[in-house]
Amino acid sequence: MATPDVTVERPDTRGIQFWLMGLLPLVALVAVLTLFLFTDPVSIFSGDVPPVEVLESQRVALDNEGFRLDVFNSGPDPISIAQIQVDGAYWNYSFEAGDAVLDRFQSASIRIPYPWVEGEAHEIVVITATGVVFPFAVDVALATPEPSARQFRAYGLLGVYVGVLPVALGLLWYPFLRRLRREWMNFALALTIGLLVFLGIDTFEEALDLAAEVPATFQGKSLVFLLVPISLIAIKLVSGIFRSGDSRLLLAYTIALGIGFHNLGEGLAVGAAFAIGQVSLGTFLVIGFTLHNITEGIGIAAPITTKRPPLYHFVALALLAGGPAVIGVWIGGFSFNPLLAVVFLSIGIGAIFQVVYEVARLLIRDSRSHEESALNTVNSLGFLIGVAIMYFTAFLVV
Repeated sequence: MATPDVTVERPDTRGIQFWLMGLLPLVALVAVLTLFLFTDPVSIFSGDVPPVEVLESQRVALDNEGFRLDVFNSGPDPISIAQIQVDGAYWNYSFEAGDAVLDRFQSASIRIPYPWVEGEAHEIVVITATGVVFPFAVDVALATPEPSARQFRAYGLLGVYVGVLPVALGLLWYPFLRRLRREWMNFALALTIGLLVFLGIDTFEEALDLAAEVPATFQGKSLVFLLVPISLIAIKLVSGIFRSGDSRLLLAYTIALGIGFHNLGEGLAVGAAFAIGQVSLGTFLVIGFTLHNITEGIGIAAPITTKRPPLYHFVALALLAGGPAVIGVWIGGFSFNPLLAVVFLSIGIGAIFQVVYEVARLLIRDSRSHEESALNTVNSLGFLIGVAIMYFTAFLVV
C-alpha cells in the first residue's frame, strides 16, 4: 500500500507577528538590564572599598628635556595621579596630553624634566591619590630615536637586509628547482611544509611573549587564540574567490603573505634592539635573520616550478614576503606597540597554517595521481630537513 505524500506547511515568515516574536526576547533583555541599572542591587557591596587601580606604561621616551612617560588606565576605576618619584626623589611633572584624572581606557603623557644619565638605570614611580604606587623601570638610559629622514632611511635599509634581500636570494633557486624530477619537486614542497610549520610555531611563541606586554584589558593571549583561526578562515575564503585563476601562483602569493607577517615580527625585534641602544644585539639579529630567511625564497618558489611566470611576479613575491620586515623595523624603532604587534603576528600565524594546508593538499593530490603515499621516504625527508634548517639557523638569532 503506497504511503500518501504528506505536505508540511512552512510557517509564514512575512507577517509582522513573526518578527515581533523574534524581537520579544531582545525587548525583555533591555527591560531586565534597565531594571538592574535603575535599582542598582550591587550598591550594597560597594561601601568604602578602595578603588581597583591598574596603571600601565605604554612607552618611556628619553630626550634632552628628561622623560616622557605614556601611561594607560586599564583598570575598572578612575585613577588620579598625585605625585611622581624618580630614583627615590619626588620630582616635578606636567601633562603633555591628558590630565591628572584618568578614566577607564584613558591615557596621558607625563613630562618629567629629570637629568637622566646615559647608560644608567632609572626608576619612575607614579603615586595615585589613594597611595597606590606604580613603578616603571628604565633599564638603560639612552635617547629615544626621533623620526628623521636619515634614521627613517637607516631603519628601512635594515629591514631590506632582514627581509627583502634574503627572500630575493632564495628565489634565485627557482631555475634550479624547475629542473628537478617530479619526486624531488615533491621533496621541495615537503621542505616548504617543514619550513612553514617551524615558522608558524615560532611566530606563535613570539605572539604569546608579546601578549604578556599588552594591557590586561585587551586580553592579549585570548586575542592570539581568537585571531589565528579567524585569519585562517578569512584567507581560506579569499583564496577560494580567486581560485579560478592560476592556483599555483596564488599559492605562492599566499605563502609570501604568511612569511611576510612572520618577517614583520623579526623587523620589530631588530628595530626595538637598535632603539634601546643594543647595537651589537641589533647587528647580530640582522646577520642572523638574513641567513635564517634565505630559505624562505625556496618555499615561495616551490609551487610555481611547473609554471614560468613573468619576472614582475618574482619582484612582487619578494616584496610581499620581505617588505613587512621594513615596516616592522620602523615600528620597533620609532613607536613599538605590543598590541599592534600581537594582532599582526596572530594574523600571520593563521596565514602560515592556511598555506601549510594548501601545500599539503597539493602534495597529496600529486601523490594520489601517481598511486603512491604522500608520506613516502622522499617527502618525509623533505619535511624533516625543512624543520631542521629553520631550527638550526634559528640558533643565529636566539
